[in-house]
Amino acid sequence: MAGLYIHIPFCSSRCVYCGFYSTTGLMLREQYVDALCQEIKMRSFHPNPPKNEGSLSTIYLGGGTPSQLTIPQLRQIFDTIYIYNKVENDAEVTIEVNPDDVTPAFATAIQQLPINRISMGAQTFNDERLHFLRRRHSSLQVHQAIETLRQSGFQNISIDLMYGFPNQTLEEWQADIDEALQLNVEHISTYCLMYEEGTPLYRLLEQGQIAEIDEELERKMYFSLINCLESAGYEHYEISNFARPGYRSRHNSSYWKGIPYIGIGAAAHSFDIQTRSWNIADIQQYIAAMKQGERRFEAETLDEDTRYNDNVTVALRTCEGLDLSTLTDKQRTYCKNNAQRHMEAGLLKLTGNQLSLTKEGLFVSDMIMSDLMIV
Repeated sequence: MAGLYIHIPFCSSRCVYCGFYSTTGLMLREQYVDALCQEIKMRSFHPNPPKNEGSLSTIYLGGGTPSQLTIPQLRQIFDTIYIYNKVENDAEVTIEVNPDDVTPAFATAIQQLPINRISMGAQTFNDERLHFLRRRHSSLQVHQAIETLRQSGFQNISIDLMYGFPNQTLEEWQADIDEALQLNVEHISTYCLMYEEGTPLYRLLEQGQIAEIDEELERKMYFSLINCLESAGYEHYEISNFARPGYRSRHNSSYWKGIPYIGIGAAAHSFDIQTRSWNIADIQQYIAAMKQGERRFEAETLDEDTRYNDNVTVALRTCEGLDLSTLTDKQRTYCKNNAQRHMEAGLLKLTGNQLSLTKEGLFVSDMIMSDLMIV
């Protein structure tokens, strides 16, 4: 089984923090969807489904803002996927949406497509901060969108939340958590605000117009989040992700388990265990290449050390952790030796063959992972 990721790079406006490849050139949507369908045909995981045993277990439309596509364009994409691939009957099919795109007509229409999971960018319920982020929606629209989706029959909804805004207090973050819990969604993904070079947010930081929160406050925010969501019945199954029982993101979980996936679209990444590749991050060049029946991409072959490092950095993100029995003798010895001091400090724990982060280790996971990697 494998996953299929479709990158939809269109946004009506760009958020201040966004470092992903996207464009506000909505006039290119039709040509881009045609190009996507061409790449799906070229790279279909199983081009002759009835004769193949393998299948797609997850499909994910991410962005950008996939909800900026029209219903006919979304239907065109799904028709092509299902013609040229064998898809599991119970496949998880996710689309990312903005709250202000979720009208009753939109929700009803996508409910008629194979989509069975919604990922919505709520980010915060503070309207001033939404304006600062250059988000298009209001906090009220998040509530309205969830209700609209429920009325259309969607029973698997995830929201994204952000914390660590300039001047944000612990009490303000607690208010966001409380409001998120009122929505009673099945899944919550959370991220501390990042200052990525090249973004408007990073420039504001460089110019001294804003300042990052201090590390201790960020730590308190993170652990407040964990305590509140776990007390409310959510499973903290990955560093940034919480789910009701049975509602983990199957698509993202495949990334953390090292399951192969195909990335379709400009700037999309693919992985087949032995190699990693990424399409050209230019929508017009991508469209031009697909019209010629060509895929413009770069790739790297993953050697043993790189595969080990990748395994460490994805597996340790999960509550199950890293299965040491999957490593070579040399890798296992190296990993255990480097992990020892972190276990003594209470940041890592070893249960049978499973090496995992403790609750305290979650907050300093990057440092721990770096220490376990082969350089």
